[in-house]
Amino acid sequence: MTSLLVRPAVPADFPAIARLTVAAYEADGQLKGEHGYGTVLADVATRAEHGEVLVAVDEAGAVLGSVTFVLPGSRFAELSRPGEAEFRMLAVDPAAQGRGVGAALARACVARATELGCAAVVICVRSGMAQTAHQLYARLGFVRAPEKDWAPVPGVELLGLRLELTPA
Repeated sequence: MTSLLVRPAVPADFPAIARLTVAAYEADGQLKGEHGYGTVLADVATRAEHGEVLVAVDEAGAVLGSVTFVLPGSRFAELSRPGEAEFRMLAVDPAAQGRGVGAALARACVARATELGCAAVVICVRSGMAQTAHQLYARLGFVRAPEKDWAPVPGVELLGLRLELTPA
């Protein structure tokens, strides 16, 4: 397995993040019939302005994946309440899937939430999303939180997941 480094994204990373995020969501069938969500995914500068965009890079510095970490009340927070952190738009370049990139990014968000003293991390996953994503989150300890389920647009059902954190 290649070594991975997860670090804050810098503006030079934004084009690669935009490309791989849209490609990952398209490959997973998540942009079919969407109402402009691809544009939101590609606007990395705005995500970085309102949250923390992290990247996973290989030893050559190639961007393999990305995630946006947010706190309640920020522009991209959907589920988090006071004391909770949230991550969104986790995407792995389709060519790099199966190499632990998604798990590394999710763990980095959990570590960041712990560092900030959050009591939990909440996320939502599309109900029809690849089983591998659901399995990844279960392995990390996320459990279903049906009270967090919601639908941003008709036909897109999002399932809430929550991970209780132990204070650092």
